[in-house]
Amino acid sequence: MAKVGTSVKRCEDPRLLAGAGRFVADVVLPRMLEVAFVRSPHAHARLASVDVSAALAVPGVVAVLTGDDLPTLVTPYRGALSHHPGMKAAEIWPLARGKVRFVGEPIVAIAAANRYLAEDACDRVEVRYEPLATVLDPEAALAADAPLIYEELGTNRMYHREFNAGRVEDALASAPVLRSEAYSFGRQTGAPIEPRGVLAEYDRVARTLTVWISTQAPHMVQAVLSQVTGVELHHVRVIAPDVGGGFGMKLHTYQDEVATCVLAMSIARPLKWVSDRREALLTDAHAREHRVQVQVGADRLGKILGMRAAVQSTVGPTSVFPRTSVNEGTQVARLLPGPYRLANYACTLDVIAQNKGYTGAYRSVGHPIAMAVTESVLDSVADALRLDPLELRFHNFIDEAEIPYTTATGHVYDSGSYARALAMLAKEADYRGLRAFQERRRTEGRLVGIGLCCYVLSTASGAQSSYGAGGAPITAHNGTTIRLEPNGKATVLIGITTQGQGTLTTTAQLVADELGLEIDDIRVISGDTAIVPYGAGASGSRTAATGGTATVLAARALREKILGFAGALLEVTPDDLELVAGEVRVKGMPERSIALRSLAQVVYYRTALLPTGLEPSLEANKRFVNPRPHLFTNGVNLAMVEVDPETGLVDILRYVVVCDCGRMINPRIVEAQVRGGIAQGIGGALYERIVYDAQGQNLTSSLMDYLVPTAAEVPSIAVFHVPPADPRSQEIRGIGEAGVAGAPGAMLNAVNDALKPRGARIRELPITPELILAALRASGSQAS
Repeated sequence: MAKVGTSVKRCEDPRLLAGAGRFVADVVLPRMLEVAFVRSPHAHARLASVDVSAALAVPGVVAVLTGDDLPTLVTPYRGALSHHPGMKAAEIWPLARGKVRFVGEPIVAIAAANRYLAEDACDRVEVRYEPLATVLDPEAALAADAPLIYEELGTNRMYHREFNAGRVEDALASAPVLRSEAYSFGRQTGAPIEPRGVLAEYDRVARTLTVWISTQAPHMVQAVLSQVTGVELHHVRVIAPDVGGGFGMKLHTYQDEVATCVLAMSIARPLKWVSDRREALLTDAHAREHRVQVQVGADRLGKILGMRAAVQSTVGPTSVFPRTSVNEGTQVARLLPGPYRLANYACTLDVIAQNKGYTGAYRSVGHPIAMAVTESVLDSVADALRLDPLELRFHNFIDEAEIPYTTATGHVYDSGSYARALAMLAKEADYRGLRAFQERRRTEGRLVGIGLCCYVLSTASGAQSSYGAGGAPITAHNGTTIRLEPNGKATVLIGITTQGQGTLTTTAQLVADELGLEIDDIRVISGDTAIVPYGAGASGSRTAATGGTATVLAARALREKILGFAGALLEVTPDDLELVAGEVRVKGMPERSIALRSLAQVVYYRTALLPTGLEPSLEANKRFVNPRPHLFTNGVNLAMVEVDPETGLVDILRYVVVCDCGRMINPRIVEAQVRGGIAQGIGGALYERIVYDAQGQNLTSSLMDYLVPTAAEVPSIAVFHVPPADPRSQEIRGIGEAGVAGAPGAMLNAVNDALKPRGARIRELPITPELILAALRASGSQAS
């Protein structure tokens, strides 16, 4: 039962509560109100007291919600999954209770006639804090005397896991070449053009909660809100219109979004909140902050004999709900072997809490870190052996004949054109020509480098690998319903969502191909839990692979129905019919045909003309779940850069990528996705970093400080595709995260290759000018 409580603090002025359109102290109170939040200025502090009385006196303020109000209104949630045994996660409330644990955590929600008045009222709230020591460094967080972020957990270590395969110690001890490196990756965030936002409305009579929200997973949000608020799931409607970018960070449950819904239910008024950019950079899920130590042993021919790694994944105060904050570190540890034959592998993973913003999913979770580490240390091995990095990779690839291949960490690579992809890249990029160009520039004293990064990408996780398998309310399958309307056009309802990745276009293309319609004859609807089939939304490079496959299956099922009706009306067998240009024709006899409009009107309106027993339905529904743990995509990136030793700036001279994603529905959209991912990867490699000071203050709370690449920083990117080994293959694989998976590694290797003549080496991302200049000074090749 919904917990619509009365404990919320309300303005006592009866005129204010009288309804829409009433003037109260020169304020017009609209029906829809807006909410603003009092947020913590401290990274770690006890809440000694919260006084909202002055805020309630602000004209236009309707209600105030604090953490003390919540126990009678909501059920707290905990971001833990059963398939991460031993994981520790604390309860999360929509507003802070007792303590604040990162700068920006919401403490008070205020509903008012508009955002301006709500913000003014926030300034009147008096919060008395008792500051506590902050936990910001992973080593310090694990010390015996470290302050505990959540005392009830007894530790700041949220998760520990070990991976062991083969005889790692023996392999490393016998290796004639050993390379050890330590890498550091800075925090990043998705920074979509459209920030998070929510509009919630509760109907007390119907007991229904309707929520418009910028999310990638409407059905997940529906289940979460039902669980937290107590509203029956079928009485929760979530609508996610076209979303202006998600990149993974819109896959989580955020305190401020839930608080907005709870407050809307309490006052029974529509309530809206839209994040501003400062709030976004403080509270949107961050990612990528890792430290990785790695040691690799190789023989004198460059064959990798063994790898040992230690991964520290530093996250927020606790694990996000419901997808958790441990997946990124787990992905790093599991993907470090990359596309290489590696039987001897050991890795320890520690996920460590900090007094920083929450971390969660970000495009290509874990992959950019794992690929950058492995590809960088391989280049180090190549340097030690004086081998070309290209040749070293050919020596170590998993052979295509070995597919399906089970890695040392248990991943099953169901496809892999690693050698073919690298050979194609060497040809299309003119690798030998680029090396010759590099040598000419080096003779002139210029710092030009070439970097490679071969990647694997896990996409479209199956039921056994999904969040749902660990207990989260997240499905692994997607559904599609297609209906031929009486006018002969089609309506398509899909369980996947649109985040600007061309989903509506590719869905319409698939249906058009199967039903012989024009794309303009097809309407695609997504993102409304009251209408569309249950689905996973947009995540994990799955929209085409699972949603597209479900669409093809539904279209084929509808096609069979159409041909069955047409066969009865034209008195031929369905096998003799084809769908072409909006009509059903007898093969070889185009003059014998019936338009889809005419056929549909018979089925809908003149059912008596159909044979007895034939169900008058022109609708089909199909679902698809990947029967395998994952579908794997692969590819290779090449970056050529020039480093200015005086300024530390990096100029990208050339960028080439080769991808293998199976069947491409729309090559232009695929290439746009790849280029967009590479742009984000370049941002992570050179520019983007969330920076905290020693007190846990986020110093990058505007786009003046958090640098995202613009068109001026992104080079022309040449994209090529590996043709399927079997030209008849129709399998669709994910591609949306491929670009970002390999870009940071390619950029890191390119910069280090450029710095090689000066004896400098970078092991940290992003590669800022300051970092490059410091590396040059440390090598003694630049004057201080």
